Amino acid sequence: MKRAWLIGLPVGALTLLIAIAPPMPQAPRAGAPLLTRADGQPFRYLPDRDTYALDIDPRQVQLDLFEGWDREQEAYADQGALAFVSGPMYERHVDADGREISVPLGDLKFGERIWRGRNRTAARQRAFVGIRHDGSVAFGYGELSPERAQRFESFIGGLHSIYNDLEQPPSDYRGAYSISMGQQIRYLLPRIRMLYGLRPDGRLEVLMSRDGLTLEQTRALARSRGLRAAYLPDHASKSRFIVPGQKGFSDADANWISGGATSFVHVPYMLRLSRRAVPLQGSLLAGLALASGPVGCGNPFQCGQTLGGQLVDRVLAGFNRLMEQGVEPVARLIWAPRGKGTQRPSVRSPLREPPISADPIALQARQRQEDSGQLPAGEAPPPLDLPADNAMAAPEVLPPDALPAGEGTALGATADNPGSAAEATSAIPEAGADVATPLAVPPPPPLPPPN
Repeated sequence: MKRAWLIGLPVGALTLLIAIAPPMPQAPRAGAPLLTRADGQPFRYLPDRDTYALDIDPRQVQLDLFEGWDREQEAYADQGALAFVSGPMYERHVDADGREISVPLGDLKFGERIWRGRNRTAARQRAFVGIRHDGSVAFGYGELSPERAQRFESFIGGLHSIYNDLEQPPSDYRGAYSISMGQQIRYLLPRIRMLYGLRPDGRLEVLMSRDGLTLEQTRALARSRGLRAAYLPDHASKSRFIVPGQKGFSDADANWISGGATSFVHVPYMLRLSRRAVPLQGSLLAGLALASGPVGCGNPFQCGQTLGGQLVDRVLAGFNRLMEQGVEPVARLIWAPRGKGTQRPSVRSPLREPPISADPIALQARQRQEDSGQLPAGEAPPPLDLPADNAMAAPEVLPPDALPAGEGTALGATADNPGSAAEATSAIPEAGADVATPLAVPPPPPLPPPN
């Protein structure tokens, strides 16, 4: 009898968690039409019950960096932009002059400007989205090589692949969340998800889920929308999705983790989408394979691994639902949030947010003061001494002779011109080389530890 209880209780608990887990998105039927139709529009904002989504024609929509901390409300009022979305991961450094700067973990290129990640291993081991000079889109793996700097008009590196039906990851691909066990666990738990996706018609889709999703739910959502490839820019805490005049960003949007604490991380930049002054000329379907790669498992061992991963995913989803709708409401009755509004949790709260190490130093100091009660009650806190809006390392600027000679012309190797890369590679600076705007910054010391 005792042995039956020892076996039955865990099995019953797992069954309960699987039963209360939210349903998985349904995959599309074979030959099903696109969920959305572009109708020739270069940009469409398409929210639905599950996601906020953007449908983008990269030939007519330009991507660029919008630099600066806490500029979300300014972005919402920017009528010259189409939208703002999360950029890829970043790291912070203190330069030789004691100035706090932000550096992307992957490589970024917008037009003739390039920001290279200082962690070259991380840049090589992650995924990228590239927009060629004819407007076609590539979802690939690796860093911004000299040949890619010529081939792509825009390049967003440092991404994490959910799946890519058009290209198998290389052996050195590691992804963004394989550094530590803690990161891997957070990656698997239900979170608000940002996705960059490639549609079957060659257009880009950028979406943010309305609710927390596990890894398998995120993959199923992308598949249900017919995306050929889907990449994550970052975790939920850095998610930004702003459409000027229509969808903003507030504390309510950021209150994704319970306990009354806003769980968003302040970010030093976002991606700004705007109309191109001169559209790129080309076909979106150029270079896009028409046949998807295998989606299922290839042998019994892989099928067993897939099934096991899906069961763990459903248990995590059910556990998250139990915490959100069962444990947390009771915990809030006992440990009510305190402080200004309901944005800071009680020190005794079991659901209290950990310190956010990705925030700027000045904001971390303010958060410690709030937690310790050092700020006077009822008085406005002193202004924050945040880094300047352009507190990023200076970009490299490609020399004019390294840029495409004309509209719709890429100097890099292509399927039609595989030999052109060798002729032009010499004009592109290697990673770390001196260019028109040199970095001239020695390897920075680490950030000072928190007090």
